[in-house]
Amino acid sequence: MTKAEVIAEIAEKTGIEKSDVSASIEAFFTVVKNSMANGDNIYVRGFGSFINKKRARKIARNISKNTAIVIDEHYIPSFKPAKEFVLKVKTSVAATAAVAAK
Repeated sequence: MTKAEVIAEIAEKTGIEKSDVSASIEAFFTVVKNSMANGDNIYVRGFGSFINKKRARKIARNISKNTAIVIDEHYIPSFKPAKEFVLKVKTSVAATAAVAAK
């Protein structure tokens, strides 16, 4: 499902115009990006958490040049779904059918 499809479905279910829904979705994404860039985590009950995970400093290898390079410690964005969210996906018929089809 694409962002445009999500916007269309929200607009259909709520009766709000697509342009207003689109502006709200874009504002949400902007707030999430800016907050996480500032080091803040975001917790949405019943949905999940957007958290910054710390990656430790490590030595890696450049295989083509056969040299060692140092990757400094850094943070990466991560999403951890809430238990309710995970349970809903696990017990859904569509998810089970998709896994069985593979």
